[in-house]
Amino acid sequence: MKFCAVIPAAGRGSRLGEDIPKILVPVVDNLTILDFLYEKLSPFVDRVHIVASPSGLPLVQEKIAARGSVEPPITVSVQQEPRGMGDAIFGAYEDWKGAENILIMWGDQLHVSEQTIAFSRKVHLESEPPTCTLPLVVKQDLYVEYVLTAEGGLGAILQSREGDVCNPSGHSDVGTFLLTVDGLYGLWEEYLESSQSGALTNEVNFLPFLVFLSDKGWHYNHIPVEDPDENRGINTQEDLQFFRELYSSKSDLKYALKTSADEEGN
Repeated sequence: MKFCAVIPAAGRGSRLGEDIPKILVPVVDNLTILDFLYEKLSPFVDRVHIVASPSGLPLVQEKIAARGSVEPPITVSVQQEPRGMGDAIFGAYEDWKGAENILIMWGDQLHVSEQTIAFSRKVHLESEPPTCTLPLVVKQDLYVEYVLTAEGGLGAILQSREGDVCNPSGHSDVGTFLLTVDGLYGLWEEYLESSQSGALTNEVNFLPFLVFLSDKGWHYNHIPVEDPDENRGINTQEDLQFFRELYSSKSDLKYALKTSADEEGN
């Protein structure tokens, strides 16, 4: 298996006023965030693996079952406690350890373009492993800032959610990360021994682990992304409305899974 997509999706849509897993929130034409993510990822991976919360697991399983047999297949596991993205990803290690690479995508990042995914995958596979490939966009009003070194490497990652002060403008991610699997879990365990919980969230964060990998000598690819909207996830009703208007205005929803729409319309 060349690539396994891993989608940490244990969050609920409470900020959206929804009482369901965020990944199952409808966007347009009865198509959920999951439908959009799957359509974007499926040409580039051999499996899509979702990490759900205990309460969300039955709903995600029901959604997967309703879609029937698909290629690439969709699997799901559970994160028992909300201990952060890193815990969600590496808690599912048994489900993706057989892949050569993982493509991590946050569970609300439905607007990452196929072009960004395709080019990132190409560059990643052409690089000497172990490799970390990060699509980054230059934007203002940063929530997360990637501080690059003079040589173009990864120097630091600042997170507003942990009390860091970001610059007025700079590099940020689009919720998409490509990583070599070989040796990755062992380095995560080593990282846990020396890392500290987030100052405000008390979580062991995933993003500083990327800096840890860079410090360990991993090759780092920075993929420039031009459209700042690829950075925008669905966190608020304003975000959801933005994407509902955007996609409902498209005459050809190439992101939409016809089988899913047909089944859910019956």
